[in-house]
Amino acid sequence: MSDRIIDCDVAIVGAGSAGLPAYREVLKAGLKPLLIEGGPHGTMCARVGCMPSKLLIAAAQAAADARHADGFGIRLGGPPRVDGPAVMERVRRERDRFVSFVVDDVEAMPPEHRLDVPVEFLRDGVLRAADGREVHAERIILATGTRPNVPEQYRPLGELAIVNDDVFDWRDLPRSVLVIGSGVIGVELGLALARLGVRVRVLNRSDSFVHLADPRVRAAALELLGPELALVQCARVATVRREGDQAVVGWSVDGGPETEERFDRVLLTAGRSPALDALHLERTTMPLDERGRPRFDPATLQVHGQPVFLAGDVTGHHAIQHEASDDGRLAGRNAAAWPDVRALPRRAAMAVVFSDPQIMQVGGGYAALGDPEAVAIGEVDWTRQGRSRVMLRNRGLLRVYMRKSDRRFLGAEMIGPDAEHVAHLLAWALQMELTVPDMLKLPFYHPTIEEGIRTALRDAAR
Repeated sequence: MSDRIIDCDVAIVGAGSAGLPAYREVLKAGLKPLLIEGGPHGTMCARVGCMPSKLLIAAAQAAADARHADGFGIRLGGPPRVDGPAVMERVRRERDRFVSFVVDDVEAMPPEHRLDVPVEFLRDGVLRAADGREVHAERIILATGTRPNVPEQYRPLGELAIVNDDVFDWRDLPRSVLVIGSGVIGVELGLALARLGVRVRVLNRSDSFVHLADPRVRAAALELLGPELALVQCARVATVRREGDQAVVGWSVDGGPETEERFDRVLLTAGRSPALDALHLERTTMPLDERGRPRFDPATLQVHGQPVFLAGDVTGHHAIQHEASDDGRLAGRNAAAWPDVRALPRRAAMAVVFSDPQIMQVGGGYAALGDPEAVAIGEVDWTRQGRSRVMLRNRGLLRVYMRKSDRRFLGAEMIGPDAEHVAHLLAWALQMELTVPDMLKLPFYHPTIEEGIRTALRDAAR
């Protein structure tokens, strides 16, 4: 065999949160994998996603806690001073540490299992690497992740228009940032920057707010977080121009007068798209949809009629790290077992926004309920909840959903204290298919945040 041809059983394109578990599953099955990565190793989660964003959020929370200490009778002698360079130095240092753990794992792999160059399809089962070599694979897993969308409207701003990937390499905090989009990334980063002393404005083209569909929970979230974000909903951006080192953006709402403001940076959080263009899928016989993306079975992750599998964010479903890892394991198992592919049970849906108060959704939330007449809704107002009040964190609302016919717990939406932990407990109950009476038989310690769950469940049961 020519040294210009690399043979493998399964080629895995993308070494991120989905590709790495897929590699391990193929290896476990006794097959020869080839892990292909055309960019830097370290996963999107560690480099530009989950971990660095939480580092920035943690710094913002420390500043917020210092500002609120007076409510407990703790006098700190004035407002905290945010040292922007020190904040960002810690973000970069700890980010690089997380990345190094992943890189070390990849570098420990046998060299014959890795190809660190970009690839594209030549034809079915054959990939051409940028160094001229060809990869021949019986089965292929595409785990290439996503890339941020950069609307053409903002291109005149040059480097003043940024995406979340750029934030974590800052050497200092800017004075002002316009955030485009009130999704998860926009809200998390917008709040963090605002609490670190950056002047922030968030524009959203609709009246949506993160993933909340329950109108009462969404209204509570807007009331609590909207002012800090200087949020403008249903905004139509009319003008975008650059004047020196400033971005000048004008917008209007419902045909009203145009408002114009200047910012040091414009952070674009208007979604991400599957990173597939460079692969030239049109050279294969894979069935593609109108956007040029492979048609696949979400239950097995197999592209229709092909020994090709999608995994992780590239699927366009649930761009969350633990979902990507689950995808990778499923795609790896099915690629190894092909053509005997199977649908495996998936975990209960759960989503968390690391704002303060935090936001969570379990089981697809309000949008997944179907007929509202068949559902009982219970709630707890956190302003009256004992432990929350003790900690001066008594803000928000939890709503839980119960099917009336069999009293089965269906999911929840919430903004309030420790929502990340409440989400886990409720997701576990959902995956175990518990009824609300079953859940009320479980222990609740006093005084805890978890007692608020019991209050909401009792309300639904009534």
